[in-house]
Amino acid sequence: MKKLALLATVALGLSGCASLNQGVPAGALQANVYTNQSANVQVGQKVTADSSANVIFGFITLSEDSKFADGVSYAGQGALNLLDTTGAVKSAAAYKAMKSSGADVLVAPTYITEIEDFFVFKKVKVTVSAYKGTIKGFTQK
Repeated sequence: MKKLALLATVALGLSGCASLNQGVPAGALQANVYTNQSANVQVGQKVTADSSANVIFGFITLSEDSKFADGVSYAGQGALNLLDTTGAVKSAAAYKAMKSSGADVLVAPTYITEIEDFFVFKKVKVTVSAYKGTIKGFTQK
């Protein structure tokens, strides 16, 4: 019986599991677009707008807003960040500012983010201030 126990111990000691991961780090993909066109933007009055949302468990966002400004990555500059709760609220505030003023673009936007965190629940409020930009045409460089 002792020999059997010793043999089982040696067999278990010599066996095991292994994991192998082989990879090559990939370079970042960067695409640059160049044009010989220049936009003529007329800068107008200052505009402000705000948006808010409630976040449950750190990642479930409940918001009354259903319209957002596209074209700008507010969440980690293009990185997929599922736990970012301010990106959508900033985008909704930017949409409201553009829609209410009739702006084509927001010039020099500043976002003020207020977060009230209650551990399981938090309130996120974003106020955007910018200048109204209206595109008046394009010129050849």
